[in-house]
Amino acid sequence: MTDERLMPVSSLRRAMIRPELGAICGVILVFAFFLMVAGDSGMFAPAGFQNWLVVSAQFAIIAVGACLLMIAGEFDLSVGSMIGFAGVIAAILTVQWGLPAWLAILVTFAVCIGLGAINGLLVIRTGLPSFIVTLAFLYILRGLTIWLSILTTRQTIIGGVREAAEGDWIAALFGGVIFKGFFQWLGDIGLLTTFTRGARAGQPVVEGVPMLIVWAIGLIIFGHWLLARTRFGNWIFASGGDAQAARYVGVPVNRVKVLMFMFTAFCATVFAMCQVMEFGSAAADRGLLKEFEAIICVVIGGALLTGGYGSVIGAALGALIFGVVQQGLFFAGAESSLFRVFLGTILILAVIMNTYIRRLITGER
Repeated sequence: MTDERLMPVSSLRRAMIRPELGAICGVILVFAFFLMVAGDSGMFAPAGFQNWLVVSAQFAIIAVGACLLMIAGEFDLSVGSMIGFAGVIAAILTVQWGLPAWLAILVTFAVCIGLGAINGLLVIRTGLPSFIVTLAFLYILRGLTIWLSILTTRQTIIGGVREAAEGDWIAALFGGVIFKGFFQWLGDIGLLTTFTRGARAGQPVVEGVPMLIVWAIGLIIFGHWLLARTRFGNWIFASGGDAQAARYVGVPVNRVKVLMFMFTAFCATVFAMCQVMEFGSAAADRGLLKEFEAIICVVIGGALLTGGYGSVIGAALGALIFGVVQQGLFFAGAESSLFRVFLGTILILAVIMNTYIRRLITGER
């Protein structure tokens, strides 16, 4: 009898069990729908294109970390609170304590990654579900964020960050734009719309590529390479698929899971720094519900809630769907609350499709 691992697999079946299949179909349907209902609204003009691409990039940054952690078999519900916490810490260090922006950013990353390690160690050492541990940290970090903000400034919004970080090269990695000269050239030769009046007359409507998008693309590439091209990526799959079996063959499951918690905290901090530098301020309520949006992006992208299966590319496509729908409803003139209806509906459909794919893989009925 032929070993099932050596049996030929048809191209159709190989395509059907790809994690990204549902997300690819979703992207096609979403773009087709909004081309029909909002094609003449400016949604697909350069400025509109940038709007929904920036929103998608926000989702993608935190979805990459959430994806790798979910494939490793764990959840992190403290991501949203980590975003608010990181932003406030960076703002306090720069505005209130007067630290150079570069030092404040590095300290913030160190603190948040350390908290991610604590999350992972608590899950490993106590044996508690990561859902419980990170749910506790969701409240702890949100409470600490509000308390620290009020303690130092007597308010929950801290401004002045952009002025304090002006000229700092590390701050520019999170709040600047690149390719300004190229986009100005496109405007000068007429390939890109320019402003015709006001202080920005002659400047292109799209100034350049925001660093938020650059970070999203960089993290997606890194996450996909790590997961699909390295031995550590195999360890991630093994840790989420069957942790005990992985230990038997020498996979350092505990180390893998702790590192994935730390990477998720890193992604949340990147998101926070980009927000702080974009708005020039930090707020204690930033990041609210982002943990659930990240998880939904990952599920839309084909990851199984049980771990051991998923794709960073799929999670990125899930983030793209989010960004297009959120901005598309605005351009189409629809009620913004319908976005939440979409989230619930797409989550149910994604879970159903992922369950069907799992049955195809395992042969369950």
